[in-house]
Amino acid sequence: MSGVPLGRAIACLIAAVLLSAFFAATETALMSINRYRLRHRAKQGHAAARLTERLLSRPDRLIGVVLLGSTLANVAAASIVTVLTLETFGERWLAVANGGLTLLLLIVCEVGPKTYGALHAESIALPSSYVYRPLQVLTYPVVFVINGIANALLRLLGVSAEAVASHSLSADELRTVVAEAGALIPIKHQQMLVGILDLERIEVEEIMIPRADIVGIDLEDDWEQTLDRLRDSPHTRLPLYEGDLDHIVGILHMKKVAGQLARGDVDRDLLVELAKSREPYYIPEGTTLTQQLVAFQENHRRHAFVVDEYGEVIGLVTIEDILEEIVGEFTTLPQALKRGVHAEEDGSFVVSGATTVRTLNRTLGWSLPTGGPRTVNGLVLEHLETIPQAGTTFRLGEHTLEVMQISDNAIRTVRIRPLKH
Repeated sequence: MSGVPLGRAIACLIAAVLLSAFFAATETALMSINRYRLRHRAKQGHAAARLTERLLSRPDRLIGVVLLGSTLANVAAASIVTVLTLETFGERWLAVANGGLTLLLLIVCEVGPKTYGALHAESIALPSSYVYRPLQVLTYPVVFVINGIANALLRLLGVSAEAVASHSLSADELRTVVAEAGALIPIKHQQMLVGILDLERIEVEEIMIPRADIVGIDLEDDWEQTLDRLRDSPHTRLPLYEGDLDHIVGILHMKKVAGQLARGDVDRDLLVELAKSREPYYIPEGTTLTQQLVAFQENHRRHAFVVDEYGEVIGLVTIEDILEEIVGEFTTLPQALKRGVHAEEDGSFVVSGATTVRTLNRTLGWSLPTGGPRTVNGLVLEHLETIPQAGTTFRLGEHTLEVMQISDNAIRTVRIRPLKH
């Protein structure tokens, strides 16, 4: 660099170092920016956000410009230091000078700027888009050749640069985003959003009312008993069946029965006539809550009977049950516990073996395992790997379970006591 003033050479060195730092910081910022916030700002009309999103639509071209500029800046800095050292101190100091430059570039042009870029991605990435867009145009021929060679090598490995990632989130990833929203989304709203996401992987038999707990009217029952059940029923709709739930005649709407019942005009023929006006709605087991919620809307129904592969009724699911998976229980805790769960004064709970594990976890805030059997009966049998005797007690996670009643090789009731911490 003979003939070039020392001050100008040092100024060029500083400029090269600053350019290298600029490329390092902006590269990290552009690659770290929140794509969804960027898209939101772009849709709101933010010019820099639109430009940045356009640059990131082809990251191979952007990276080509960044690395070209960074490489030229680093090479220029190394060349200036080499010439200055040779002219000023001689060849013996060349290794020391290059070592010092390497350390300088590592700290000032790599670690420092990239760390800053990662911590302030948006504030750096958006303004830098006004620099990179003209650079893309100016360096297009060179970058085109470089990217062409690089993309050809990538295709040999089965990678296509044109297939840009859509940056779409899976349900599990979106669930994590919601959980990490913190104070931005109230806890109750977070729970509702996660509940909506969970509908896709929950099947109707996990939340249905078991067959044994379905309340209905049997035409073969004593007539006085039937009248008492009609008068005392808290439900607005009751299935009318002959003998068992596999022979449902129809659905009784209690509003239609109430007036006739008050006048004493109700008989079996009238019940059959009223029930047949609303045929039962059957759905197969294995139906997800998302599918069933849509089906309820399309069919204008509020409840459905779940049947197994043999066509036998195994439970009842209502639209309220599905909505409770999203918004939580509509009723207070004691009322919600009436379905096979009874709180004891000592803090334990007597639970029907047909109660679903998911219902317990959601209603009582427990963490019983849900990856296997759906009911308490199945959970106990899987854990013990045998049909236990009444009185068998064991620990499962943070709960102590005591088998209370067994009938027909099935566990009817279990006492569950949460462990105190």
